[in-house]
Amino acid sequence: MFRPCRDLQEGKVKQIVGGTLSDAPGQLRTNFVSDRPASWFADLYKRDGLKGGHVIMLGAGNEAAARSALGVFPGGMHVGGGINAKNAHTWLDAGASHVIVTSWVFRDGHMDKVRLADLFRAIG
Repeated sequence: MFRPCRDLQEGKVKQIVGGTLSDAPGQLRTNFVSDRPASWFADLYKRDGLKGGHVIMLGAGNEAAARSALGVFPGGMHVGGGINAKNAHTWLDAGASHVIVTSWVFRDGHMDKVRLADLFRAIG
């Protein structure tokens, strides 16, 4: 099954060249930067029946774009990037079908079972 993925950086839909996202100025390289908002892509996925796609927030300043996409296709997309036990429920309420928590649950190369238990208590 095909699952589309939209990366958001600075509120814009981008396809970032792997390994170039860092805090160092001038390091980021992109294959594609869209002039269309994330909600446009969500509508496209909804129209084409592409459930299970991802909206990934890469850094700060992407929350509004992610919420707009989830609002267009509620229950149809996952969201990731900065998700944790404290905010996961908010993203599910905003329309995400699932939350992606890999970076938050894994620390120092190992699964943090305390964080995983916190997440389970927060959202089940």
